[in-house]
Amino acid sequence: MTEETTYYGLIGDLCNYLEYQRDEGVQRLEVDRSVIEALAKEESEATIAEAVEVEAAPIPENIGSLEAIVSHVSACANCELCQERTNTVPGEGNAELPDILFIGEGPSAEEDAQGRPFVGKAGKLLEKMIEAMGYDRSDVFITNVVKCRPTNNRKPMREEMDACLPYLRQQIDLIKPKLIVGLGGTAMEGLLGKPVGITRMRGVWQEYAGIKLMPTFHPSYLLRDPSKKKDAWADLKLVLAELGKEPPARK
Repeated sequence: MTEETTYYGLIGDLCNYLEYQRDEGVQRLEVDRSVIEALAKEESEATIAEAVEVEAAPIPENIGSLEAIVSHVSACANCELCQERTNTVPGEGNAELPDILFIGEGPSAEEDAQGRPFVGKAGKLLEKMIEAMGYDRSDVFITNVVKCRPTNNRKPMREEMDACLPYLRQQIDLIKPKLIVGLGGTAMEGLLGKPVGITRMRGVWQEYAGIKLMPTFHPSYLLRDPSKKKDAWADLKLVLAELGKEPPARK
């Protein structure tokens, strides 16, 4: 493990911790100035060492098909996430008028390796949530705000999300889901274009691309804090009610 890898791993862990504190309602943390100065120096040196030219190209406004979007995404170099990806992860599932489109943050290491969204531990939990609603994974469509894995699973930056959103918008236009479920604060930030507190926003209908959007917790957050599963389930029951359905009886 290199010093750079260790550095980015620590930054990723710190981001996850800060997001957790934010979701719990913490608004201020005390940090020693010397720590901030040291991190700034390390980041500057790492950025210089890893600087690579990224050749951005305009994304066509009307790609025309999901298959064409997959092809465009696989060759995309519109942000720095393209530099270390193994596979792009455009999304998968029912692409013909599904009841629900689930949108997460970005691919993890396992998803980057397989080129499929939500295949790790969080994905297994998402599948259980979908099944509890009375659907199979193949009945819905699942994707992320960004289609390439951020280094060490860090939170994608605003410019990275903005670079990828044209693909997502065109996916939505083609798929035409009845409803959207936004999984986690980062996904909602990417969709709405502003920082959000998922603890306060969850369970309250929003709108994206003219479609009703339900914010709820990301499955990975639920793995860290299982006590929030009941809140997430309440959100999903609101989604079912909007579709005129009820949860199936538990076996």
